[in-house]
Amino acid sequence: MTDATSIPAAPEDGRRKSSLRTLDARTRRRNAAEKRFRFYGLAAILVGLFFLVVLGVTIVRSGLPAFTQTVVSIDFTLSEEDYAKAEGQLFKTKAYEQIFNAALVTSLEERGVEAEFDAKAINRIMGKPGATIREHFRANEGDLGTPVQFELSAASRVDGYFKGRVTRDGFVDSRFLQASDLDLVDALAEAGIIRQAFNWNFITGADSGVDNPGGAGIGASVVGSFFMMLVVLFLSLPIGVAASIYLEEFAPQNRFTDLIEVNISNLAAVPSIVFGILGLAVFIQFMHLPQSAPLVGGLVLTLMTLPTIIISTRASLKAVPPSIRDAALGLGASKMQSVLHHVLPLAMPGILTGTIIGLAQALGETAPLLLIGMVGFVARGYPDGFIAGFTEPNSAMPAQIYTWAARADVGFYEKAWGGIIVLLLFLLTMNIIAIILRRRFERRW
Repeated sequence: MTDATSIPAAPEDGRRKSSLRTLDARTRRRNAAEKRFRFYGLAAILVGLFFLVVLGVTIVRSGLPAFTQTVVSIDFTLSEEDYAKAEGQLFKTKAYEQIFNAALVTSLEERGVEAEFDAKAINRIMGKPGATIREHFRANEGDLGTPVQFELSAASRVDGYFKGRVTRDGFVDSRFLQASDLDLVDALAEAGIIRQAFNWNFITGADSGVDNPGGAGIGASVVGSFFMMLVVLFLSLPIGVAASIYLEEFAPQNRFTDLIEVNISNLAAVPSIVFGILGLAVFIQFMHLPQSAPLVGGLVLTLMTLPTIIISTRASLKAVPPSIRDAALGLGASKMQSVLHHVLPLAMPGILTGTIIGLAQALGETAPLLLIGMVGFVARGYPDGFIAGFTEPNSAMPAQIYTWAARADVGFYEKAWGGIIVLLLFLLTMNIIAIILRRRFERRW
């Protein structure tokens, strides 16, 4: 007997067995491949975040100018005689503009504005304020004969001059703006008559004509989208959840249900413009529902959203363990009771997630709304009541943004970016509500 540690005999082929602590060539290659895979994944995430930041910065930088506008602050007095004379003329808006321009020229001369100007220069700077003045005094005849302070939107190119879109370098005179007008604009700015202000009209106003980007607002379209989403929510959620419960819990497995499931999956991949054509043919031409109404838009988007809600709801129901159903049935509950009292509450977070995804997809759709006539220029005002919000012609935010982007004036392009910011805030609000509801209904088992 000896205490010496025995040394294992060498293999017959003369090679020593490798230790588990020693990395062989294959293990090193495997570890290197894993490191490369982690690097590729991290690089993909960083690239995605980079483009997300670029997109966010671009949207904010291009859209924030839409929330400010150049306004001309002026005290204007309209006598009863001038009011009656303007109302008696054929072109009433033009008559109000002439009276206002004459009063503005007098005010500028009294303030000693050192710049050459005439009525035409005032028209190029001010745009067409006649409609705003006429509407004010028609609604407030008591203001006749007393000074009234107006904050009127400047012309689009003057607004662009303040925001840096229009510069003196390489400026070319046109019928819209001349180089001498910029001297007058600078003089008005020094006198405090023209300035930049927050554009509340963009948030609360409606669409304007193609030659008035300064007066364009997205408020009426926000209201149209709100009523349209109400229709989608109160139709797609109960119908989609009920269909999913039947298909997942009660429907027999046969060829008919297989056909229904295949068609639902196929409908989820159908282009949205097809649903627009379907809505035009069924809801407007056959059922004679009001064209351009949020009710019709909501019905069309409900058809488009149902497949998404059904698929996500079925996945949520399928994720509930079968033991929950078996335990409920074992305690004497009926099939309907086990589904409604146990399975459905546990699947509610996933159902809400799928619903919000479907609503967000519907909120951003443009093509089906254009086919049923919900274009931007129909949203010229707010509905008269709650029921009228569903039946009166209106627009939606995506259609309004598309209309602005298609117009030639750069001012409308700026408004389109601002509309995207409003739309993203709307979507962010919906997602926050979804998170709160998921936390509220979430249960653990």
